[in-house]
Amino acid sequence: MMSFFPLSFCLSPLLPVLIFQNMLAEKVEQMMEWSSRRSVIRMNGDKFRRFVKAPPRNYSVMVMFTALQPQRQCSVCRQANEEYQVLANSWRYSSAFSNKLFFTVVDYDEGADVFQQLNMNSAPTFMHFPAKGKPKRADTFDLQRIGFASEQLAKWIADRTDVQIRVFRPPNYSGTIALALLVSLVGGLLYLRRNNLEFIYNKTGWAMAALCVVFAMTSGQMWNHIRGPPYAHKNPQNGQVMSLNGFLYIAQRIP
Repeated sequence: MMSFFPLSFCLSPLLPVLIFQNMLAEKVEQMMEWSSRRSVIRMNGDKFRRFVKAPPRNYSVMVMFTALQPQRQCSVCRQANEEYQVLANSWRYSSAFSNKLFFTVVDYDEGADVFQQLNMNSAPTFMHFPAKGKPKRADTFDLQRIGFASEQLAKWIADRTDVQIRVFRPPNYSGTIALALLVSLVGGLLYLRRNNLEFIYNKTGWAMAALCVVFAMTSGQMWNHIRGPPYAHKNPQNGQVMSLNGFLYIAQRIP
């Protein structure tokens, strides 16, 4: 009986360490399980506070704060979500995938309390929560200046976490199909007019076509096509149409 007390006295300092390690192992195991089901883990308020904010944590977490429900009418949220999914899939199915980085999303309709806690009044927003310490200013992605392309997000993540992600995009055959249809249309037209091809040498027609191309290339519509901005932006909290400083919308670029 006498030997029990010295033994318990020696083990007592180790008890908090064992509890800490056990809690950390459970959190990592749970995050890995969720990540195995889907590349982007959906978080509500409780999950966010437990797995992202609360210690212990030895992994970094990327969080996209968004508003994807149709009634929110946030088109830029849907576009940003597509790029975010591409990036998360590239990480999840790469050979470098590990439990050091996880991709998560908090939707306003599932975690309004998180938006209020972080004083967020717009979406989408990308934040990095480091494994140690609190997020700094650089841990919030500069969406207005850089945009939300997967490649730009990957560069930012590499800067914040030293994790290199090679972006793999699913093949897009729409351009090839459109080109094939155009070639078929032109070929069919030339075949039908094969006995009368004088219109090819019509200088006025070519001049008008060239002017149309020039006007299209210098118009706001071409900028919209390249950058793909939303028509407008709605605040996810009150639905009010608003504009963000430094962010251009289709409504502002239509000539």
